[in-house]
Amino acid sequence: MVDLHEPDQAARAKLSKNRLGKNYFKLFGASTISNLGDGIGVIAYPWLASALTRNALLIALVAVVQRLPWLLFSLPAGVLTDRKDRRSLMITANVVRTVVTLGVAFGVVAQASELPGVEILNDPDAHLPTNVTLYLLVLFATFLLGTAEVLYDNAAQTFMPAIVHREQLEKANGRLWSTEMLANTFVGPPLGAVLIAGAFALPFFVDAATFALSAVLIALIPRTAPNGPSGSGGKTSWRSELAEGIRWLWNHELLRPLAIILGLLNALGALTGAVLILFAQEVLHTSATEFAMLITGGAVGGLIGGWTASTISRRIGSGPSLYLTMLGAGATNIAIGLSSSWMFAWVMLAFGTLTAVLWNVITVSLRQTIIPDHLLGRVNSVYRFFAWGMMPIGSVAGGLLVLVADAMLSREWALRLPALIGGALHVVLFAYAAPKLTTAKIDAARVVVTADELD
Repeated sequence: MVDLHEPDQAARAKLSKNRLGKNYFKLFGASTISNLGDGIGVIAYPWLASALTRNALLIALVAVVQRLPWLLFSLPAGVLTDRKDRRSLMITANVVRTVVTLGVAFGVVAQASELPGVEILNDPDAHLPTNVTLYLLVLFATFLLGTAEVLYDNAAQTFMPAIVHREQLEKANGRLWSTEMLANTFVGPPLGAVLIAGAFALPFFVDAATFALSAVLIALIPRTAPNGPSGSGGKTSWRSELAEGIRWLWNHELLRPLAIILGLLNALGALTGAVLILFAQEVLHTSATEFAMLITGGAVGGLIGGWTASTISRRIGSGPSLYLTMLGAGATNIAIGLSSSWMFAWVMLAFGTLTAVLWNVITVSLRQTIIPDHLLGRVNSVYRFFAWGMMPIGSVAGGLLVLVADAMLSREWALRLPALIGGALHVVLFAYAAPKLTTAKIDAARVVVTADELD
């Protein structure tokens, strides 16, 4: 019987326990550059959508379509990640994102004369006809970009343990996410605002270039040994491989509730995020530059969270760290929902993102540690099916909530409502989740893995 993972295991045995290694920094550079493009997109896509329609449900639909692939394709992407070379999948995904983003850029160039001025977007009484052609192009492009994101993210998370020693995973993930956050929400959005001021299409051309450069950097990482579905060397069906991943997650006493709780957390985040652009424009009265500055609050919190997550986790325990995420998100959502100042909302976003990164560093490093390598792609995809698949549902709910409330309340309070309701539901979720996510249960899951290795 041939173990298809033996070369990977030998390579990981040689990984330094004290150094992250040059291959990590190639991945680090690729991720940072592509996240700079994503940060530009954070401004460019919602601002473009708000120039195409003022309908809250149609705005939310863009976010729905972007996240819908997590519901549709995350499970088969997991099987693919365990069958194929993860490095090659990441390169392919970035090439697809390059081509699709260029398509949006040229579409915006073709429709540039039909786009309204910035001053109209800050007017809550403005009623603009929907630019159907460009809106449909944006929907189609965001769906394709979301599909490529599913493949890239799943491959990237399962690729990390092959280039970083297990004892360095929290450090590696924390450094990576803090820098991604810096590029995504501190450098990218202001740059996107500057580019929009130059031309509506310009940020999309730059975004496409970042994906292309990221693909080149990943290609410089040496190819790893081929993945195998079960380490048996036998050929099995997609259905049986996928079922194996589902069973493994569902039978795990910690990861099962963790996936469900994260799905609910992300749904509540999407409830507010789907209409954030309208809230910022009409309630906080932000320009493109001010909206970009608002988003940088997340960068500051994420940068702090990424560099301090492992320390915080050691000091207060993994369980209380996860509690902090849920309660912090509830408090900051309510505060933002009651705010009329984008600068105050900036502070709340900073704190909320700090706690969100804390959650990510702990839980992703935990999954990378306790899930067997030959199952990592599939179990990770099932986990993210729950975690990210709830986001389009939350986005639809946010858009519908504003649409219905707009008929009964003022436009301002209709736009405030998703953040207020989302904040209250975070507190309810904490009461349900706290007994299931204790430090003792998290530490016990790690101990079981260590014991299995000793055997």
